Amino acid sequence: MTLYTGRPDSDGRLPAEMAVYDLLEKLDIPYVRADHEVAPTIEACREVDALLGIDMCKNLFLCNRQKTEFYLLLMPGDKPFRTKELSAQIGSARLSFAGEDFMEEFMGLTPGSVTVLGLMNDKDCRVRLLIDKEIAESGYIGCHPCINTSSLKLKTKDVLEKFLPYIEHEYTLVELGGE
Repeated sequence: MTLYTGRPDSDGRLPAEMAVYDLLEKLDIPYVRADHEVAPTIEACREVDALLGIDMCKNLFLCNRQKTEFYLLLMPGDKPFRTKELSAQIGSARLSFAGEDFMEEFMGLTPGSVTVLGLMNDKDCRVRLLIDKEIAESGYIGCHPCINTSSLKLKTKDVLEKFLPYIEHEYTLVELGGE
């Protein structure tokens, strides 16, 4: 694997991935990129983590029981997820993983490629962004550019202060214990 600081050639790349690079350039958000084999899970990202010098963010796409409220949770990859703990903080009982049809419809993503950057496709703001305090306070966020064969290292500040305001998405800070 090699590190890159710019966009790849569009040959063989999905339009959704190239749209990410277009937006990052438009917003003047620098990034470091690593291309790799399919990495659909946090465990598969360990080698990428080492190369980028960060821990990839765990991205969970969740919904309430009625499938009327949808959430994207960004949390540290090594922290266990406890639905009860999160439910209490956001006032939504019975959280579960949302179906891939909603993931595709709202964010244009496929399973294993879930990323905060997919919110650029959520024009109706159907997905509520939840960020664990530990992620919000970290210097960098590691995420996929809407495809799980590349990973990006972005400054957290750029995501929170440039990217999210531009796409008109707010976020809710949560504090997950992980014990």
